Amino acid sequence: MLRLVGAGILVAFALLASACSETKSEAAPDCRDTNAACEQPPKCPQSWRPAWHKLATRVGITVYCPTWMPNPLDGEIGGQWDNGVSVEKDKSYLVSFLWHEPPSQDVHVNLRGFPGRTKIPRCEDVEVVDGKAHKTYSPCFSDARGKKRFGPITATLYTVNRGVDQWHILYAWKAHGNLYAVSEHVAKPLTFQQVHRNLDRVMHGLVSVSP
Repeated sequence: MLRLVGAGILVAFALLASACSETKSEAAPDCRDTNAACEQPPKCPQSWRPAWHKLATRVGITVYCPTWMPNPLDGEIGGQWDNGVSVEKDKSYLVSFLWHEPPSQDVHVNLRGFPGRTKIPRCEDVEVVDGKAHKTYSPCFSDARGKKRFGPITATLYTVNRGVDQWHILYAWKAHGNLYAVSEHVAKPLTFQQVHRNLDRVMHGLVSVSP
């Protein structure tokens, strides 16, 4: 009996070690889903880092490389799931990753940064009244649902968003005088709760990349 118990303990340790060695793409090990003590700081994969560094240099601020992304996405700019990188005149940027399965299934993540500003941007809405279009402007991120800490980042969760983040839930935070945001589309095959859990993991895996 003692030998069986001892063998069981050894198997348990072996399984725990195996779980701690799992990785997604080239990301660092992530043991947050266990009580293991083997968690290591995430690192932006070496093959991804040059593109993120190039973006940081282009916009002149630190950017955040996502080392964990919801399946099947990864965080490689220029990779299979890259949905485009755009930089506006004010250096605000959008990095988008998308998997789409017709007619209506999506896994879509946006990462955004707003250099030199911490105020939430405003998005244009068009309302038609008596056949006439009326433009209004509202905060792009709204319906705040509290704050959460992710390492050095303290982010606010927003559940009603506009513009490129419409139908997404979103975390926004301030760092070094800049505003940042990460959002994911709430769409099939994922539920709101699943997307929320995904965003928490994305936030935990963010790695800063300086110009």
